[in-house]
Amino acid sequence: MAEQTGQEKTEQPTGKRLEDARQKGQVPRSKELTTVMVLIASAIALFFMGGSLVSDMAAVMNESFTLTQKQIFDPMAMVHHFMHMIEIISFDLGMFLAITVLAALAAPALIGGWNFSTQAMAFKPEKMDPIKGLKRVFGPQGLAELGKALGKFILIGAISTAILWGIRDQLLTLGSQEVNVAMTDLGYLTLWVFLAITASLILIALIDVPFQLWNHNRQLRMTKQEVKDEMKQTDGNPEVKGRIRRMQIQMSQQRMMQDIPSADVVITNPTHYAVALRYDQARPGAPIVVAKGADLISQQIRLVAQHNEVPILAAPPLTRAVYYSTEIGEEIPSGLYIAVAQVLAFVFQLRRYRKQGGKKPHLNPEDLPIPEEFRRD
Repeated sequence: MAEQTGQEKTEQPTGKRLEDARQKGQVPRSKELTTVMVLIASAIALFFMGGSLVSDMAAVMNESFTLTQKQIFDPMAMVHHFMHMIEIISFDLGMFLAITVLAALAAPALIGGWNFSTQAMAFKPEKMDPIKGLKRVFGPQGLAELGKALGKFILIGAISTAILWGIRDQLLTLGSQEVNVAMTDLGYLTLWVFLAITASLILIALIDVPFQLWNHNRQLRMTKQEVKDEMKQTDGNPEVKGRIRRMQIQMSQQRMMQDIPSADVVITNPTHYAVALRYDQARPGAPIVVAKGADLISQQIRLVAQHNEVPILAAPPLTRAVYYSTEIGEEIPSGLYIAVAQVLAFVFQLRRYRKQGGKKPHLNPEDLPIPEEFRRD
């Protein structure tokens, strides 16, 4: 995408981008960290369990070369002897292997976490392409791996040479010692040399881990256009969302207009606001707002009300109070009960006056009792 549009990947990867990469198995990994942790765990395990392992191996070797004639010619005796050898060495060797396996599992979790992606384990034919393989070998990633390999070779070679030169006298004296003593001393020397060389690899791991994190972030960087496209896919196209919102408003307005004929009265501001109220005397509860609107919507409400002979009453303070305090389909708040009751009483009296005659009712909208907390200018 960046190559096609000519845009540079300057934006940090989004959460969705990182999650998609994780599902594909693309997570930061440091082979050097895994190697160092496995070697250090092995060295520590040998430091504490080396003597026991050597004793077990010596016991196995001793018993393996002291077989009786009966054991040699008895197949079942040989099977029991073999199982006995496994029993001798299984615990210490099993603990050693368990420690190294745990270290190998813990290392990836430190920087990228465990990732059991089925997509990553799936067969990908493009990985068999030799041209792409050569590009990876001679590309920036391959050159970085080559640099690390040369760095490890030089570092380990220099440290090994320095260590061996430092213990040359101890190595030379091993030939003058008894075999058991010489073997013990050689084992300790070997262990300390192993620990020292392993510790030297920590330097490479400290360099490689930040590099792998930086490289992983660099590979997942996005262009500005990719960020915009992802936002559209995640949050939806703003134009489509706007169109859907307009359609929802239109449908809501249509339903609202259909409910106006059932209203008992429409109160107005008189030009800016209009609110249609309905009171069902057959059920408990307060009057409800069946429609409300401002400006053009208020004009449509008045037109529908006139067409359906719904009384329209100019009551600016009450209209503004109901408009701002009550949503469509909700009952009016208790603070407006008295004012709305007076309006409905006036409407019912006016309806009776038009049918039966008599004294014409009168109502002054400005005198309606509206609490201060509901007043709007």
